[in-house]
Amino acid sequence: MNTDLQIAQSCQLLPIQEVAHRLGLRDEEVEPYGRHKAKIRLDAIARLGDGKIGKYVVVTGITPTPLGEGKTVTTIGLAQGLAHIGKRAACCIRQPSMGPVFGIKGGAAGGGYSQIVPMEDLNLHLTGDMHAVGSAHALLSALIDTLLIKGNPGRLDPMKVIWRRCVDMNDGALRDIVIGLGGHGFPRETGFDLTAASEVMAVLALATSLKDLRQRLGRIVIGYTNQDIPVFAEAIRAAGAMAVLLREALMPNLLQTIEHVPAIVHAGPFANIAHGNSSVLADEIALRCAEFVVTEAGFGADMGFEKFCHIKCRTSGRQPDAAVLVVTVRALKAHSGRFSVAPGRPIDSRINEPNVEAVRAGVCNMAHHLAGIGRFNLPCVVAINRFPTDTPEEIAAVTEAARSAGASEVVVSEAHTRGGAGAAELARAVVGATEAPGRKPFRFLYEASLPIKKKIETIATEVYGADGVDYAPPANFAVESLTRLGFDRLPICMAKTQYSLSHDPGVKGRPTGFRLPVRDIRLAGGAGFLIPLVGTIQTMPAFGRHPAAIDMDIDEDGRIRGLF
Repeated sequence: MNTDLQIAQSCQLLPIQEVAHRLGLRDEEVEPYGRHKAKIRLDAIARLGDGKIGKYVVVTGITPTPLGEGKTVTTIGLAQGLAHIGKRAACCIRQPSMGPVFGIKGGAAGGGYSQIVPMEDLNLHLTGDMHAVGSAHALLSALIDTLLIKGNPGRLDPMKVIWRRCVDMNDGALRDIVIGLGGHGFPRETGFDLTAASEVMAVLALATSLKDLRQRLGRIVIGYTNQDIPVFAEAIRAAGAMAVLLREALMPNLLQTIEHVPAIVHAGPFANIAHGNSSVLADEIALRCAEFVVTEAGFGADMGFEKFCHIKCRTSGRQPDAAVLVVTVRALKAHSGRFSVAPGRPIDSRINEPNVEAVRAGVCNMAHHLAGIGRFNLPCVVAINRFPTDTPEEIAAVTEAARSAGASEVVVSEAHTRGGAGAAELARAVVGATEAPGRKPFRFLYEASLPIKKKIETIATEVYGADGVDYAPPANFAVESLTRLGFDRLPICMAKTQYSLSHDPGVKGRPTGFRLPVRDIRLAGGAGFLIPLVGTIQTMPAFGRHPAAIDMDIDEDGRIRGLF
């Protein structure tokens, strides 16, 4: 089989206007960025109205290996599968960060015959949204430090500035830095986060209009006075200029899959350190244009799916009709604990050898995620993303375990090798799940009005399976301060390793007997959530020993090589 890049480069793309027409969008509602990309104008939402809203399907996964398990492939393949069986479908995914593109995991355009194209553009800059977010974030940073040395009319305490910086690249050396040296500003400690983890990115993802974007930017808390009074971005008159930089980025991006199914790409990834879902606006447009909208939540169901429900659905007011849980035989073997699987290191080759017992030892992870999805009262279809090394006996073991754990249906997906045809059975199962009678109403696991610790502990115990939560002194101080200042009614956006249900990335399967350590809690006032930092999680990743970047190049004709 050809590489993902070779498959993508051989694809015959439709003009983007034709893709827009398939969604029912008018020419004046799309702004082309070349022949195969476009921005969708927000006034299309008002014209399309709320009269007919499509079925809403969220794709999530079990706890992944460092290489990923094909969740984006399944998202794209399912949309193609729905089109294959005659449904008007669209998919909504997040824009890749260039950190993992040049690191070890790769991009987020899908793979094989379930990709969004042009995949090079999607993985490398696209229409510049990431840069716009980074620029708006940097503008606020610069205005803060200018304020501190130009009289400080807002009485911002330099030692209580909480606004950090960001860059869209894995650069571990920037996690903790000192700025203002050499007489060029007020010397103080700060650090960098990945752009995907910027609060500006979260604001972009959750904004429901340009007006809402502007208001949310103004509610960003940049720090405190010496009397611990919050200082907002609005107070230093930064929000207006930030909104100006984001006016184009607020419009979702329209692309297409290899089979010409419309794909809307908007907002950033990383559900381990951000909320990790495509934008509210992308989904709102898609739901008005398609019978079925397939949206992807980042990493496992304990990460992006939980945040999809508690943060994104609260903001949009939408409720999903069904979930799809992506599993692989390889990942379940990894969760048996019998194989060495670590980021940046070659995967144990024995994991590809037939081993039904290892599969049975690892299905506890899948069962836990199914139970977690079930707590939201959502029907869940399990999609087994088939690899060439999977045996019928291994697949049978997964199928049996999934049905025993409450899956509404279990389907083998071959979306990677066969595109929409390989996901047609999955599509039929999803349609059936959305139409099943007697469903209970969708529910949240916690009310936003609960105390901060109660919300954190609900996620820790009901979603992760922890026995409880331990708070470090900075976290306890943050709880007291945030409660006193009235931020305690915000939902929770946990920052935790994606490689384990626990806080320890080395613990696989379904961990038990552990307590979740919360070391601190950050405020994202504009985005509208609180971010507990769990264990040793970092909001700025670093490259491994052999980043993908060193194998990439471009020839004299402009063709990229080494990109997956």
